[in-house]
Amino acid sequence: MPSAADRRSLFATLVLLTVILDRLTKMWAERTLALRGVVPVVGDTIQLRLVYNPGAAFGLNLGSWSRWAFLSIAVIAIILLYRMAQHALPFDRLRQFSVGFVAGGAAGNLVDRILSSRGVVDFIDVGVNSVRWPTFNVADIAVSCGAIVLAFSLWREDARRATASVST
Repeated sequence: MPSAADRRSLFATLVLLTVILDRLTKMWAERTLALRGVVPVVGDTIQLRLVYNPGAAFGLNLGSWSRWAFLSIAVIAIILLYRMAQHALPFDRLRQFSVGFVAGGAAGNLVDRILSSRGVVDFIDVGVNSVRWPTFNVADIAVSCGAIVLAFSLWREDARRATASVST
Protein backbone atom coordinates (compact mmCIF):
# COMPACT_ATOMS: atom_id res chain seq x y z
CA MET A 1 0.00 0.00 0.00
CA PRO A 2 1.50 3.40 -0.99
CA SER A 3 2.59 5.65 1.86
CA ALA A 4 1.93 9.39 2.13
CA ALA A 5 5.49 9.96 0.90
CA ASP A 6 4.79 7.80 -2.17
CA ARG A 7 1.65 9.83 -2.92
CA ARG A 8 3.58 13.11 -2.57
CA SER A 9 6.29 11.74 -4.84
CA LEU A 10 3.84 10.61 -7.52
CA PHE A 11 2.00 13.94 -7.38
CA ALA A 12 5.24 15.94 -7.62
CA THR A 13 6.57 13.76 -10.45
CA LEU A 14 3.41 14.14 -12.53
CA VAL A 15 3.31 17.90 -11.96
CA LEU A 16 6.99 18.25 -12.87
CA LEU A 17 6.74 16.08 -16.00
CA THR A 18 3.66 17.96 -17.18
CA VAL A 19 5.29 21.36 -16.62
CA ILE A 20 8.49 20.29 -18.42
CA LEU A 21 6.62 18.89 -21.44
CA ASP A 22 4.39 21.97 -21.53
CA ARG A 23 7.36 24.39 -21.30
CA LEU A 24 9.32 22.56 -24.00
CA THR A 25 6.39 22.57 -26.44
CA LYS A 26 5.61 26.23 -25.74
CA MET A 27 9.25 27.23 -26.25
CA TRP A 28 9.24 25.33 -29.54
CA ALA A 29 5.98 27.00 -30.58
CA GLU A 30 7.25 30.49 -29.80
CA ARG A 31 10.52 29.89 -31.62
CA THR A 32 9.09 28.08 -34.66
CA LEU A 33 5.59 29.43 -35.18
CA ALA A 34 6.59 33.08 -34.74
CA LEU A 35 8.66 32.64 -37.91
CA ARG A 36 6.51 30.20 -39.88
CA GLY A 37 3.00 31.34 -39.02
CA VAL A 38 0.31 28.68 -39.32
CA VAL A 39 1.58 25.12 -39.83
CA PRO A 40 -1.01 22.61 -41.12
CA VAL A 41 -0.76 19.21 -39.42
CA VAL A 42 -3.90 17.56 -40.79
CA GLY A 43 -5.02 19.98 -43.49
CA ASP A 44 -7.20 22.74 -42.07
CA THR A 45 -8.56 20.46 -39.32
CA ILE A 46 -5.48 20.43 -37.06
CA GLN A 47 -2.93 23.19 -37.35
CA LEU A 48 -0.32 24.87 -35.21
CA ARG A 49 -0.78 28.60 -34.69
CA LEU A 50 0.90 30.81 -32.07
CA VAL A 51 -1.57 32.71 -29.87
CA TYR A 52 -1.09 34.50 -26.55
CA ASN A 53 -4.10 34.21 -24.26
CA PRO A 54 -4.10 36.81 -21.47
CA GLY A 55 -7.37 35.40 -20.13
CA ALA A 56 -8.41 31.92 -19.09
CA ALA A 57 -10.10 28.99 -20.79
CA PHE A 58 -12.17 29.88 -23.83
CA GLY A 59 -10.82 33.44 -23.81
CA LEU A 60 -12.44 34.39 -20.48
CA ASN A 61 -10.91 37.78 -19.68
CA LEU A 62 -11.08 40.07 -16.65
CA GLY A 63 -9.35 43.01 -18.28
CA SER A 64 -6.29 44.38 -16.53
CA TRP A 65 -6.87 42.02 -13.59
CA SER A 66 -6.74 38.83 -15.69
CA ARG A 67 -3.07 38.02 -15.21
CA TRP A 68 -3.11 38.34 -11.42
CA ALA A 69 -6.58 36.89 -10.88
CA PHE A 70 -5.87 33.75 -12.91
CA LEU A 71 -2.40 33.46 -11.39
CA SER A 72 -3.98 33.47 -7.91
CA ILE A 73 -6.67 30.99 -8.93
CA ALA A 74 -4.00 28.63 -10.30
CA VAL A 75 -1.99 28.76 -7.06
CA ILE A 76 -5.11 28.02 -4.99
CA ALA A 77 -6.10 25.18 -7.33
CA ILE A 78 -2.65 23.58 -7.11
CA ILE A 79 -2.78 23.71 -3.30
CA LEU A 80 -6.27 22.17 -3.24
CA LEU A 81 -5.25 19.45 -5.71
CA TYR A 82 -2.20 18.62 -3.61
CA ARG A 83 -4.44 18.26 -0.56
CA MET A 84 -6.83 16.10 -2.59
CA ALA A 85 -3.92 13.85 -3.55
CA GLN A 86 -2.88 13.54 0.11
CA HIS A 87 -6.37 12.65 1.28
CA ALA A 88 -7.13 10.17 -1.48
CA LEU A 89 -7.36 6.53 -0.57
CA PRO A 90 -3.87 5.01 -0.75
CA PHE A 91 -4.80 2.48 -3.44
CA ASP A 92 -6.58 5.03 -5.67
CA ARG A 93 -3.82 5.56 -8.26
CA LEU A 94 -6.38 6.92 -10.70
CA ARG A 95 -7.03 9.82 -8.32
CA GLN A 96 -3.30 10.40 -7.92
CA PHE A 97 -2.77 10.56 -11.68
CA SER A 98 -5.78 12.78 -12.28
CA VAL A 99 -4.93 15.41 -9.65
CA GLY A 100 -1.26 15.30 -10.68
CA PHE A 101 -2.11 16.08 -14.30
CA VAL A 102 -4.66 18.80 -13.45
CA ALA A 103 -2.17 20.44 -11.08
CA GLY A 104 0.63 20.05 -13.64
CA GLY A 105 -1.46 21.73 -16.31
CA ALA A 106 -2.42 24.54 -13.94
CA ALA A 107 1.25 24.96 -13.01
CA GLY A 108 2.29 24.99 -16.69
CA ASN A 109 -0.05 27.87 -17.48
CA LEU A 110 0.91 29.55 -14.20
CA VAL A 111 4.54 29.62 -15.37
CA ASP A 112 3.44 31.49 -18.51
CA ARG A 113 1.55 34.06 -16.45
CA ILE A 114 4.63 34.61 -14.29
CA LEU A 115 7.06 34.83 -17.22
CA SER A 116 5.08 37.11 -19.52
CA SER A 117 2.36 39.70 -19.42
CA ARG A 118 1.35 38.64 -22.96
CA GLY A 119 -0.46 35.65 -21.53
CA VAL A 120 -0.44 31.89 -21.85
CA VAL A 121 1.15 30.45 -24.98
CA ASP A 122 -1.43 28.46 -26.97
CA PHE A 123 -0.63 26.81 -30.28
CA ILE A 124 -2.87 23.81 -31.08
CA ASP A 125 -5.77 24.87 -33.30
CA VAL A 126 -8.51 22.36 -34.15
CA GLY A 127 -11.64 22.83 -36.21
CA VAL A 128 -13.28 22.77 -39.60
CA ASN A 129 -13.24 25.89 -41.77
CA SER A 130 -14.39 28.80 -39.59
CA VAL A 131 -15.74 26.55 -36.81
CA ARG A 132 -12.73 26.30 -34.50
CA TRP A 133 -12.17 25.13 -30.94
CA PRO A 134 -10.29 27.73 -28.86
CA THR A 135 -6.54 27.34 -29.39
CA PHE A 136 -4.91 25.31 -26.60
CA ASN A 137 -1.64 23.80 -25.35
CA VAL A 138 -0.22 20.74 -23.55
CA ALA A 139 -1.12 22.17 -20.12
CA ASP A 140 -4.74 22.53 -21.25
CA ILE A 141 -4.76 18.92 -22.44
CA ALA A 142 -3.43 17.79 -19.03
CA VAL A 143 -6.08 19.81 -17.18
CA SER A 144 -8.92 18.56 -19.40
CA CYS A 145 -7.92 14.89 -19.41
CA GLY A 146 -7.04 14.98 -15.70
CA ALA A 147 -10.41 16.56 -14.87
CA ILE A 148 -12.29 13.88 -16.81
CA VAL A 149 -10.35 11.12 -15.04
CA LEU A 150 -10.87 12.89 -11.68
CA ALA A 151 -14.63 12.99 -12.29
CA PHE A 152 -14.55 9.25 -13.07
CA SER A 153 -12.47 8.59 -9.95
CA LEU A 154 -14.90 10.54 -7.76
CA TRP A 155 -17.86 8.75 -9.35
CA ARG A 156 -16.16 5.40 -8.72
CA GLU A 157 -15.57 6.34 -5.07
CA ASP A 158 -19.23 7.30 -4.67
CA ALA A 159 -20.27 3.98 -6.21
CA ARG A 160 -17.99 2.09 -3.78
CA ARG A 161 -19.50 3.99 -0.83
CA ALA A 162 -23.04 3.28 -2.04
CA THR A 163 -22.23 -0.42 -2.41
CA ALA A 164 -20.64 -0.51 1.05
CA SER A 165 -23.61 1.20 2.69
CA VAL A 166 -26.06 -1.20 1.03
CA SER A 167 -24.12 -4.25 2.23
CA THR A 168 -23.96 -3.04 5.87
